[in-house]
Amino acid sequence: MKKSIRLVLLGEIILLAAVFLMNIIMGNWGVSAVAFFIDLPSILLILLVLIPGLIIMGEWKDFIKSFSVGLKPYSLLELKNIVGAVGAAQKLTIYSALMAIIISAVLMLGRLDDLEMIGANLAICFLAGLYAVIIEFFLLPLRLNAERKMNEEMDFGDE
Repeated sequence: MKKSIRLVLLGEIILLAAVFLMNIIMGNWGVSAVAFFIDLPSILLILLVLIPGLIIMGEWKDFIKSFSVGLKPYSLLELKNIVGAVGAAQKLTIYSALMAIIISAVLMLGRLDDLEMIGANLAICFLAGLYAVIIEFFLLPLRLNAERKMNEEMDFGDE
C-alpha cells in the first residue's frame, strides 16, 4: 500500500503533538509548561542556517521537491538530487543546532554569577538540540521516501 508523504508527515505531527501534550498534561506543570519549550533565538538560528545554506548550495529546489515525491513522477537523477538535498538539510540542521547549543552555553557560562538562573539557562541550551531532533523527525521520512522511489526507479529500469 503506497502512502502519500504528506499523510506520513501529518501523522508525525499528530504523534508529536499527542506525545508532547501527554507529557505536559501528565506532568504537574500544566499547560503553562508549553512556554518552557519555546526559544525563538534557537529556532531562528537553526532556520537562518538551514534555509540560506540550502539556497547557497543550490539544493533548495530539490529540497522542496521532496515534499511531492510519490505524487509527481521524477527521473532517477532528480530523485538522487532530492535525496542529496534532504541529506544536506539533515546535516545543516544538526550543525546549526550544535552551533546554537554552543552559543547558548557560552552565554550561560558568561553569567555564572547569577546561580539562580543556571537551570533555566541550561534548559535553553538543550532546546536547540530538541528542535534539531524534531526537524530530523520530519526530514527522515522525506529522505526514506525519496530513496524508496529511487530504488523503485532503478528496479523498473532493470526490467
